[in-house]
Formats: sequence, structure tokens, C-alpha cells
Amino acid sequence: MKVGENAPDFTLKDGNGNDWKLSEQKGKTVVLLFYPGDDTPVCTKQMCSVRDNWADYQATGATVIGISTDSAASHKGFAEKHDLPLTLLADETGKVVEKYAVKSWLPNRSARSVVVIDKTGAVRYHKTEAVSLFRPKDDDILAAIAQANLV
Repeated sequence: MKVGENAPDFTLKDGNGNDWKLSEQKGKTVVLLFYPGDDTPVCTKQMCSVRDNWADYQATGATVIGISTDSAASHKGFAEKHDLPLTLLADETGKVVEKYAVKSWLPNRSARSVVVIDKTGAVRYHKTEAVSLFRPKDDDILAAIAQANLV
């Protein structure tokens, strides 16, 4: 997947078992935060950082989504435990991880990646952390959203 290409469509379950469809987000900037797993130290820090900077994310008007290969039930517990405001989606089969080329070296996990999709459905930012021990910086994500919003 390359910047400028159309983002592949997908449907995944959220923590409440409801379908979430990328195709229903046309006209909005969408941020996909792929992370290896719920309740792991770095992933928890990453998602809590998003929570702590939520007002800044909301100010962009973007829809911010977390995606991992954990189950919807796991996401529900993780979100409740840490009071996470963003929707978490379950990619239990890894099909979306594969479509977005964000597979981890860990079996059945995604790499820690950020994908920003503009209002037309094109990928405007795609970055995967080389080492999953490092989380993306909120300022970098917010800058990528600002760039995508210019389209």
C-alpha cells in the first residue's frame, strides 16, 4: 500500500459487536491506529496517550480508530479498563492487517502502524514503526491528520 492509493474497504466488529465499515466514512478523515494487542505495556501507553490527547484529536474532526487482532470482547474490556474514547476494532482473522500491509513479525499480530485516510478515501499517511517497542508520537499523527484535512 502506498500513499495516494485508495484505502481498501473493510468491515470489522467493534467492542460492542457492531459492524464498523470504512466505506461509511467517506467525506471524513479517518485514522487507523494498528497496534499489536490489548493490555500490553506499550499498547496501553499508546492508547492512553491518545485518550490523554483526545481533545486535540477531536479538534481535527477526524475519526480515530484502533485496530488489533484481539477479539471484540477483549477490546471492550481494554477500553473500559482504561476509559478509552476511541473505537477499537477486532481483526481476528488478520485480513485487514494483511490488506494494509501492517503484519508484525509476531504471529497473528499487527505491527504498530498509523494510516491516515483523507475525505476522498485515499491514503495520505502510512507509517509502521520498525520496532514495536516504540509508539507513534501524537504530534506526528496530528500533523498527518492536518495534512490530510487539506485535501
